[in-house]
Order: sequence, then structure tokens, then C-alpha cells
Amino acid sequence: MSELVNNITLVEEPEETLSMNPRKFILWLFIVSIIMLFAAMTSAYLVRRAEGNWLEYAIPSIFYYSSVVLVISSLTMHWAYLSAKKDNFDNLKIAITITFVLGAIFLYMQFLGWVDLVNENVFFVGNPAGSFMYIFTGLHGFHLISGIIVLVFALVAAFRLRIHAKSLNQIEIAATYWHFLDILWLYLFFFLVYFH
Repeated sequence: MSELVNNITLVEEPEETLSMNPRKFILWLFIVSIIMLFAAMTSAYLVRRAEGNWLEYAIPSIFYYSSVVLVISSLTMHWAYLSAKKDNFDNLKIAITITFVLGAIFLYMQFLGWVDLVNENVFFVGNPAGSFMYIFTGLHGFHLISGIIVLVFALVAAFRLRIHAKSLNQIEIAATYWHFLDILWLYLFFFLVYFH
């Protein structure tokens, strides 16, 4: 009898697994990698600044204005998300389009900021302070271009009515990434202003 009891295998109920949309998971991995990249770069900035030979220059005012544009674009992105939740397709399309346009304006303003830096004789090479400014703004701009591409896919999906109250994954991914890019820029901008 004891052999019979030993041979009986207990059937356990399977544990619940945590599930996440694979695209959202990839997005979060990407966000974490971007955070690590900029954390390393801001640390390098502080170490290099402490070594001396640091060019003092005024941060062009266009960067302040572009920051406001990006914050407004985050608000329109949130409007797009809320519109999708309510199946308000017209507002969804308008909000994503405005976000896209504001993102493009932000990028153009960043370019104008570079023009202002050159006019102040702050170049990519020649002094680490200028190099870091170009690298920070350029890398963020590159990531913002990827955000604009995500917006284009969301806009196309919105026009095809693939984004709605029962299918929010695409707009959630676009909104999460866009808000992250906004927060990242504000962090970088205030970092540059404070530690300039």
C-alpha cells in the first residue's frame, strides 16, 4: 500500500503566469536601455566637467521654447489616448496628427538650437561642453524620430479604425513611448541647465 501511495503523483494546479503584450514588453526593454544609455552619458558629463577645460556658453533660448512644444505634444498624445478609449475617431485622428506636427516642430527647433550654438562658436569638436550638448540633443532627436515613426503607424491604424476602445494596444504603446521621450527631454534639458 505504501508503494502505491509513493507512486501516486500529485497533480498541482498550474500557477498563474503574468502576461504582457509582446510589443509592450519590447517597448519597456527599449525604454530601459535608453534610460541606461542616458544615465551613463550624464554620469560621464559630470565626471568630465569636474576635470576642467569646460567651455561656458549660454544655452540658446530656442531649447526652452522647444521644451514647451514637446510638453504640449504630450498633452495632445494623451488626448489621442482618451479619444481612442471613447471611440471618438475624429478626435483620435486630429490628436495624433497634432502630436506628429508638434514632434516635427520640436525637431526643427532643435536644429535651430544647433544653428544658435554654431553662431555662439560652440562646436561639436573643440570642447567637451559643446560635444555633450550636441550628443544629448542629437541622440534625443534620433529617438524622437523613432517616436514619430511610431506615431505614423498609429495614425494609419486610426484611419483604418484599428484603434478603438477594445483595441488600445497600439495607442498605448505610442503614448507610453511619446510620454517617455517627453520626460527624457525634460530630464536632459534641466540637467544641462542646472549643471551647465
